[in-house]
Amino acid sequence: MPKVCLYFELHQPYRLEDMRVFDIGNKLDYFEDRGDEINRVVFQKVTNKSYIPMLSLLKKLVYEYPDFKFTFSASGIFLEQALRYSPIVIDLLKSLVKSGQVEVLAETYHHSLAALYSKSEFEVQLKEHAKLVKKIFGVTPKVFRNTELIYSNDIAQLVEDQGYIGTLTEAVDRYLGGRKRTQIFAGMSKNKLPLMLKHAQLSDDVAFRFSDKSWKMYPLTVEKYLEWIGSYQDEDYINLFMDFETFGEHQWKDTGIFEFFSHFVKKFLENKYNQFVTPTEVFEQYEVSSDLTGSTVMTSSILDRNSLPVYDVPEPISWADVDRDLTAWRDNDFQYDTLRLIYDLEKEVLETKNQEIIRDWRRLQTSDHFYYMCTKWFEDGDVHAYFSPYKSPYEAYSRYSIVLADLRERMI
Repeated sequence: MPKVCLYFELHQPYRLEDMRVFDIGNKLDYFEDRGDEINRVVFQKVTNKSYIPMLSLLKKLVYEYPDFKFTFSASGIFLEQALRYSPIVIDLLKSLVKSGQVEVLAETYHHSLAALYSKSEFEVQLKEHAKLVKKIFGVTPKVFRNTELIYSNDIAQLVEDQGYIGTLTEAVDRYLGGRKRTQIFAGMSKNKLPLMLKHAQLSDDVAFRFSDKSWKMYPLTVEKYLEWIGSYQDEDYINLFMDFETFGEHQWKDTGIFEFFSHFVKKFLENKYNQFVTPTEVFEQYEVSSDLTGSTVMTSSILDRNSLPVYDVPEPISWADVDRDLTAWRDNDFQYDTLRLIYDLEKEVLETKNQEIIRDWRRLQTSDHFYYMCTKWFEDGDVHAYFSPYKSPYEAYSRYSIVLADLRERMI
C-alpha cells in the first residue's frame, strides 16, 4: 500500500464592509463589523458546522491511533479571527499539535498573492506568519504551502531562499509529461527543493464529489476508497490535500462525511503496512545544509535530491478550477486592475509608517477579494458563486475599488 499524506487548509478572509463612494474620507473601518457582523457571523457558523466537529473528531482519532498523522496550515488572518470569535478552535488546534502527530505548515500571513508580485512583501508575510504560529503553537514550520497551492519555478526559489525544506503544490498534467504524480519531485531551484503533489482525483472525490448523487461512483464508501488507494505501489505517495471546511461546511454532516473519515482512518490503519506521513518526515530525507564556507552540502539524509525527477513549471499553477492556473484570481480587467494597484502601493504604504494603513493594505491583498471578481462560468462559475458574499463579480469589484480609493485618500 502507498503512503498517505493528509493536509488541510484553514482560512477565512476578512470580508469588506459595504462602503459607498460618499463614504470615502469618512474614516470608516473596512473590515470591522459595523452592523451586520458578517465576519463574526460567518466564522462562528463555520465553527459550529465544521471546525468544532472535525477538530474534535481529529483529536479523538489522534489519541486513539498513535500512527494517525495529519498536517494543516492556517492563514494568519484565520488565526486572528479564531482568537477573537471562537477561541475553542485555537484550543483544539493546540491540543492536536501538542500530540506530536500533527504538523503545522507555513504560508503567507494574509493568504495573499505576494509571491507573484513582491518578493519583499512575500518574505515579510512568511516571517509574520511563522512568528504567530510559534506564539500560538510553540513550533516553527519547516515546510511551506503557498496560497491556493500557487507554484512556479520562480516561487520554488523564493521558498528555498527562506529556508524551507520543501513545499506542496498541484499535479498538473501539462507539466507532468506523463509521469506519476505519486512520486516526490524536485523544483527548478538552486538546491532542487523537494515537492509533494496533490492527488487531485482522490482528494476531490472527498472534497467535491462525496455528496454528488449524479457522480457515477456515488456513494463513496470507505471500502471503495481504500481499494482505489490500494491500487498504488508501496513507493507511492497519495497526497490528499483539501480545504478543512470540506468536513461539515462543503459536505454537510448529514452526508455522512464525518463517519466516512473516521471509518477511513480506522480501516486504513488496520493494515499494519499502511502508513500516514507528514511532509517534514518525507522532506527531511532530502534535507541539505551549508558548510562553514557557505557551500551547499548534503546532510546524513539517505536520499539524494539529484535523483528526484524535476517538475519544471515555468508558468504559475494552482489547485483552483479546471485548468489549475491563476485565472480564478487573474483573468479579467477587474482583477488585473486591482492587483496592479494594490501592489503598486507597497512603497507608499510602508513609507507612511502608519500601522493601521499597513494592516489594511495587507488585508486587501487576501486572494479572496480577487476570487470574488472572477467572471468565469460553466463548471468553475458555480464554485465561485458559492464562495462569494456578493451578488456579482461587479459588486465585488465596485466595493473593493471604493475601499482602495479610500486607502489612497488616507495616505495623502
